[in-house]
Amino acid sequence: MKGPALPALKHATLTDALAAVARTRHWLVFVDSAERETSMPWAEVYARARRTAAGLRRLGVSPGERVALLLPTSPGFMDAFFGALLAGAVPVPLYPPVRLGRLDEYHRSTARMLEVSGAVVVLTDSKVRLLLGESVAAARPRLGCHTVEEVSRAEGDLAVPATPDALALIQFSSGSTVDPKPVALGHGALVAQLMALEAELPPPSDRVPVGVSWLPLYHDMGLIGCLLLAAYYPGNLVLIPPEVFLTRPALWLRALSRHRGFVSPAPNFAYGLCLKRVKDSEMEGVDLSGWNHALNGAEPVSVETLRRFVERFSRWGFQAGALRPVYGLSETSLAVTFPPAGRGPRALGVDAKVLATERRVVEGSREVVSVGRPVAGFEVQVRDELGREVPERRVGRVFVRGPSVMAGYFGHPEATANVLDAEGWLDTGDLGFEAHGELFLTGRVKDVVIIRGANHAPQEFEECLEAVEGLRTGCAVALGFTPEGEQDEALLILAERAPDAAGEGLEERIREAVLAGTGVRAHTVEVLEPGTLPRTSSGKLRRGEALRRYLAGELTAPRKVGTVGLAVEMAKSALAFVRAGREG
Repeated sequence: MKGPALPALKHATLTDALAAVARTRHWLVFVDSAERETSMPWAEVYARARRTAAGLRRLGVSPGERVALLLPTSPGFMDAFFGALLAGAVPVPLYPPVRLGRLDEYHRSTARMLEVSGAVVVLTDSKVRLLLGESVAAARPRLGCHTVEEVSRAEGDLAVPATPDALALIQFSSGSTVDPKPVALGHGALVAQLMALEAELPPPSDRVPVGVSWLPLYHDMGLIGCLLLAAYYPGNLVLIPPEVFLTRPALWLRALSRHRGFVSPAPNFAYGLCLKRVKDSEMEGVDLSGWNHALNGAEPVSVETLRRFVERFSRWGFQAGALRPVYGLSETSLAVTFPPAGRGPRALGVDAKVLATERRVVEGSREVVSVGRPVAGFEVQVRDELGREVPERRVGRVFVRGPSVMAGYFGHPEATANVLDAEGWLDTGDLGFEAHGELFLTGRVKDVVIIRGANHAPQEFEECLEAVEGLRTGCAVALGFTPEGEQDEALLILAERAPDAAGEGLEERIREAVLAGTGVRAHTVEVLEPGTLPRTSSGKLRRGEALRRYLAGELTAPRKVGTVGLAVEMAKSALAFVRAGREG
């Protein structure tokens, strides 16, 4: 499959796009938990970034060096991200500490990412810095850890010109199956991705283009697909912190209505969360008719969730044709395939048993959703184990090629060579098939559950649990394991109960739902406390890590951190900063 030709680029680099949007009257809006809004024109974003760039140069950051950002959704993130770019440096957005009960795990992961990216400095804010001491002390970046406010305080102004082949961003892969890898993306690759996205999401002719996002800015969908795309259009962008959305998902829908947002992406779980948590009373006066592109990506798409979302929210003007299941990955900058605008989701009913045993697509009752055809400039091939293209309706490994594919994994030539060949083809590690000129995904190669010789995608089992009362939305994993004393692989289900649900009878309801939906009986079902399953920084469940911890007896709920515990963690962080300073 081959997408249309990529239109001519409007800008050669991200810094060119930022300078151009600063000359417009467009803006960013930050929404807080009380639904108060703070506006910031792009011209102010640019001016503040130039001051931050000058501050980074005074600090000792040279062009090409990496600057780690550990910041929430805020004006400070804009200062740091665009300031690093204007200093000629390379921003490395990382996630701030949000799961206080998993801080030891967080420090190990963050220190590793600081080290492998070669970050010379960490930029954060005064609140987040209170918890970063152990991460920074372990990684020892050359210029230490500073708040954006400190770096930007003095007068100064800097904007270093960039070239299309210069490194512009290191974003870490999701790490759903392995440790996150540092994906290196150049200016040219990123603006090519932004042009491909604009071709799929043309600005509305009747109003100013406004996007609305609650997605974290350390993740490609939030950073590239929302923030950088708004700069490229140019347009306005409404930003809601992810923790605010998770607490009050109605704020997402209300912001879309209030600002007439025409585009907003989210993973599948967000649509399900709205179904469970948004009250009718919170929707008073809401009009979703202007939401033309409700993108659904970053995790498997559930047809049932989308149908229920349309059924529930159509009374507030939401149109089924707005739903667009999409596909992309960090290694391609973001998007690979999009379905046609306005059509709505397309699903094929397939025979799950034939799909699992013969890797063939024949008519059946399990619905698999199309993620569309390649975006502008991209090609997609489905190949067998020998690297040969397979015919339509045959499952194989998905390979992609396009202008925004990564330069490689930063500092990891062997890992790069394992997935990227000399002709630019990227092995995505995903499984799927072609039908009707579109791509249908069936799972990840490393997540396949093999039962009695049949290859099952874990989603096949997990989808059965969506209607089970008492489970947390999107918090269950299906895994293959070999029970003690047995030789054949069997099905293991690990599922978190809802915080307010009793565990009584839940295990049996899970077994019954899986058996009714797939004909496969789960060998073992474990009902877990909320927050137990390991996740990536973007919220994806880490199935392989969950299995490793289960088998090792290490799958435990996060410890509860109260006021005293938080004070202890802050004290440990402060001591780590002192120790690092003395040792330096």
